[in-house]
Amino acid sequence: MRALVLKRYGKPDQVALVDAPRPVPKPDDILVQVHAAGLNPIDNMIPKGMFKPILRLQLPATLGSDLAGVVVEVGSRVTRFKPGDAVFASIFDLVGGALAEFALVPESAAALKPPNLDFVQAASIPMVGLTSWQALKERAHLKPGNKVFIPAGSGGIGTFAIQLAKYLGAKVATTTSTGNVDLVRSLGADEVIDYKKQEFEDVLRDYDAVLGTVRGDALEKSLRILKPKSTVISLIGPPDAVFARARGMNFLMVSLFGLLSRKIIRRSKKYGVAYSFLFVRPDGGQLAEIGELLKAGHIRPVIDRVFPFEQAKEALAHLDQGRAKGKVVVRMT
Repeated sequence: MRALVLKRYGKPDQVALVDAPRPVPKPDDILVQVHAAGLNPIDNMIPKGMFKPILRLQLPATLGSDLAGVVVEVGSRVTRFKPGDAVFASIFDLVGGALAEFALVPESAAALKPPNLDFVQAASIPMVGLTSWQALKERAHLKPGNKVFIPAGSGGIGTFAIQLAKYLGAKVATTTSTGNVDLVRSLGADEVIDYKKQEFEDVLRDYDAVLGTVRGDALEKSLRILKPKSTVISLIGPPDAVFARARGMNFLMVSLFGLLSRKIIRRSKKYGVAYSFLFVRPDGGQLAEIGELLKAGHIRPVIDRVFPFEQAKEALAHLDQGRAKGKVVVRMT
């Protein structure tokens, strides 16, 4: 089979389409013929070595986390799926990668594809859907009437998180460029700040939660818009000691991450705000619930561009420019 493989860290020419052995499912795995794979910013960060201390990849490694396709084989202990089922999943930090003609998926990470979505649409969902779900429902506990700030509303995370927050009954503020104002409003954003014209921290007040998605000083600035006893959930770091312990890291790494996050935690406490770093985890049960929202039309996929598998490297380069409206997807078939 063909797969997009990372051979060595650090250089773009170390990512290439290669012939690789077709995976063999273990007892709790399903083997999926991949029809489409959704890309995420982390797919560009991993080859640069940015996650070497956190992700234990054995090189060469197939890239990609999100997929949609058809089950072709199941392991001996699998009970929820059978050959012929159309599924979608995130296999981030699990087994293998999604940018391949076939991929192994643990049964616990997969869910049936919503019937109203095609494979490209379904492949765009898993990581942004699970990240939004785990941030807004598990961490922020958003309730009707809460106010949440989701910056970069036209990006992959933003386009999904805005819709989920609105479904949960929250009031949503976001930032975007002039050309994307209509898009984010169509997704449900109540207050839209054109970052080329205004600073969000000068406009927003008394928010209950912030989803940290933008690098630089935006995270610290967002503390000013939060009310006491609110929460900021960061997807871009810095990782904290709680995260390191949850990953089973050694004392040195726990201490290092504690140091890295000390400044933002101290600032957060000054404002009476709780800070946490979120590293998304695959969860087929949550993905099935997300699938029901998609099936009912409460949330719709937003696709920026679709690339053929032969242009997977070009797709990653396009995503790396940071201007995608919604998700970038690679179609295998």
